Amino acid sequence: MVQQLRYAPREYGGFYLSLPKGVRAFDPAAGAVDLDPMVAAALAYHVKEFPPVEVEMPDITSGPVVRRRVPLLFTTVHGNPFTDRTWSSEWVKWRRAAGWPEEHGGFHALRHFCATTLIINHADPKDVQRALRHSTLSITLETYVHFWPRRERRRGIVGETLKEAVAGRWDLG
Repeated sequence: MVQQLRYAPREYGGFYLSLPKGVRAFDPAAGAVDLDPMVAAALAYHVKEFPPVEVEMPDITSGPVVRRRVPLLFTTVHGNPFTDRTWSSEWVKWRRAAGWPEEHGGFHALRHFCATTLIINHADPKDVQRALRHSTLSITLETYVHFWPRRERRRGIVGETLKEAVAGRWDLG
């Protein structure tokens, strides 16, 4: 089952599991992402060095709240789930260690890095939309259209196509 770890201290007392953002009903393909071999290797190493930690939490994926034990791949040194604040403070350290710029360097910048990396490497716009979980292609295009590589404007496309269609029948010379 595809689930997302979320945090809402007022609603569920902290962490809980739910359907992924933007998904209204269970759909096995809804959270599917391509797993890059390098990322898969890094995750395998992480799991070997730091086995998952089981944490009890509410699960609302199927509707009613059910408490269950959940194995988490990433936890704090105390075995607790990461909060957005924990990620942000760790991200600052990692970003600085990597020598990445401070400006526009928040954790959310990784989302834009992912999108622009896909785009400049000629990913199909629909694939970028799915990776970012945008509800519509227009959201993706409105946000990132300026990153898609520009091509030289071709002229005479219709004429070339018509010439090929009638080749050998008339001398269009």
